[in-house]
Amino acid sequence: MVTLTSTPDPARLSAGDDHARRPFDRVLVANRGEIAVRVIRTLRRLGIHSIAVHSDADADAPHVLLADEAVRIGPAPATESYLDPARIVDAARATGAQAVHPGYGFLSEHAGFARACRQAGIVFVGPGDEALDVMGDKIRAKLHVAASGVPIVPGIADPTLDDAALVAAADTVGFPLLVKPSAGGGGKGMQVVRASAELTAALATARRVASAAFGDDTLLLERLIERPRHIEVQVLADAAGAVVHLGERECSLQRRHQKVIEEAPSPLLDASTRARIGAAACDAARSVGYLGAGTVEFLVSDAAPDEFFFIEMNTRLQVEHPVTELVTGVDLVEQQLRIAAGEPLAFTQEQVRLEGHAIEARVYAETPHRGFLPSTGPVLAWRAPEGEGVRVDAGIREGQQITAFYDPMIAKVISYGSDRSQALERLDGALADTVVLGVDTNIAFLRRLLAEPEVQSGDLDTGLIDRMPEAHVAEPVPALIEAAARRFVRDGADERLAGRIAGPTAWQSATGWRPGAVHPTDVLLAPRDHPHELRTVAAAADGPAADALDGVDDAIVRVDDDGAVWVHHDGASAAFVRIDRRTHAERRRAATERGGLAADPELRAPMPGTVTAVFAENGDSVEAGDAIVAIEAMKMEHRVVAALDGTVRLAVAVGDLVGRDQAVARIEPHPATSDPKSDPKSAPSDGPHESAVAHASDQE
Repeated sequence: MVTLTSTPDPARLSAGDDHARRPFDRVLVANRGEIAVRVIRTLRRLGIHSIAVHSDADADAPHVLLADEAVRIGPAPATESYLDPARIVDAARATGAQAVHPGYGFLSEHAGFARACRQAGIVFVGPGDEALDVMGDKIRAKLHVAASGVPIVPGIADPTLDDAALVAAADTVGFPLLVKPSAGGGGKGMQVVRASAELTAALATARRVASAAFGDDTLLLERLIERPRHIEVQVLADAAGAVVHLGERECSLQRRHQKVIEEAPSPLLDASTRARIGAAACDAARSVGYLGAGTVEFLVSDAAPDEFFFIEMNTRLQVEHPVTELVTGVDLVEQQLRIAAGEPLAFTQEQVRLEGHAIEARVYAETPHRGFLPSTGPVLAWRAPEGEGVRVDAGIREGQQITAFYDPMIAKVISYGSDRSQALERLDGALADTVVLGVDTNIAFLRRLLAEPEVQSGDLDTGLIDRMPEAHVAEPVPALIEAAARRFVRDGADERLAGRIAGPTAWQSATGWRPGAVHPTDVLLAPRDHPHELRTVAAAADGPAADALDGVDDAIVRVDDDGAVWVHHDGASAAFVRIDRRTHAERRRAATERGGLAADPELRAPMPGTVTAVFAENGDSVEAGDAIVAIEAMKMEHRVVAALDGTVRLAVAVGDLVGRDQAVARIEPHPATSDPKSDPKSAPSDGPHESAVAHASDQE
């Protein structure tokens, strides 16, 4: 199933869908997931032949099924498929594509790829080389726009400085400060430093992450603005030199520098500031002869909302572009295509009007109560919300495998209302109606975030999410537990029936069977990620006992390959496992044999990925909290740390591929700490991943 949108396509100021005026006949979309689906949607509306590309992992992905034509470009790893410029250009040549739309992420801001397309006689739907080169380097970008009068954050932007020189110069910036890679985006590698003693380690971490992610470890330092608001301005520029802005987006709700919820317009800015920040964004675009759709990002002080500072310019479409489309009526993908084809903008700045309010929530396959670690697995159920003012941009379908190869964002749920209050209410309702079973998601967290008083009032800043209480597993509502128990009983009855060929009678094999009735069966179950939180539930697969479980008949229930039952009902979701009493007894006995030590000595991978660093030698003595192994997957690096003091025994090396829950090391407790009474650090652990913490965020 491919969800497009349940609201009309934005076209209030667009050039229309007259096929005779289509800018191209054949366009290749050099991306995947929801953004590929989004671009193909506009191509189809304009009557343009759409060409998808795919890796082996995406052979039957929604964007492939939706496109008019599809080309395989390589194996699953992005470096061998979506990030390989030569493969994309070859696919465009082979299919006769006149233009390539890069979406966002991957090669969308790759100057070399843009040049390769042009050298092959193919139009790159994006800006020219100067904009890509200048704005792709944060240091050059800051210096460049500052020369055009655009205000910038105080800092040090000198690519010739090494770590020692940066440390020496840091005092001129002042603490706290922010260490930022010059290349890349999405917060990848950014480090907050509050004291000079922390700077050396932060520089080393930032360089390592930047080098691995972008192939460029150049760093810059910026003054950290406390309680900042992240506000960005959408611009459009044509080949004739016309530049307009389409208002701003508030992107202050971030986790680890990664946007979570975005809205348009910002609840902070007044009309005067909106005009000034829009003009500054247009000046930044003009300074590099910009062409197409771009976004200029600013920091705005919450204490002084009339002051703003340039951060960077994203020379591509943004993830959050739908909120701008909904409040302006402009199809940004259509505008990109028409500008790339040499057409002038069809409207002026005076014709741009912001009407109503739009809010977008990014739905990620991740586990909030495990530090928002990405989640992988098959999509067992997917249902998109519908209703007035609800739009869904998604690129998933039931049966699809969510892998560790790509970004964990799987959908965007967007609401539109006549005002902010209505948009918030509609977004919460839409998230409640969004069903994703088979992988963990952040939907419950998003709803909790929307309910925060500061969010409701519009009093936002980039640190709000970090100040929220740590995410935890909510107590499953009774309806979810009952629906899961009923499914366990039914599946157990089906298994017994399938195994009964000619032997046992109902007296010998039917659990809960009594003359004249089927009585409930006691089921011992627990949340999938917290198998020690046991519950005994009386349930029946069918008959009067099952009918008595009011309120769960409309529950959506699926079973995964491991036997876990996933349930969605009335806006809530949960996954459960059935625990047989023998297994429960064995677990209790194993804990007793460990001397009652609560912490698990086995350190396990939080998800499938690649070992990128090992911080201890085999046989080293370590303390609880020490980093042992770093694992990278879905553009994130996670550190697995020791859960107790002891001697480390490694099970992996740098470069190894690991699966979820695979043991990567074992901590053999020191004799003196094997007694929990002598080890005050020992604390109960709900699962094997409590020692894993996210180290770096995703990127667009």
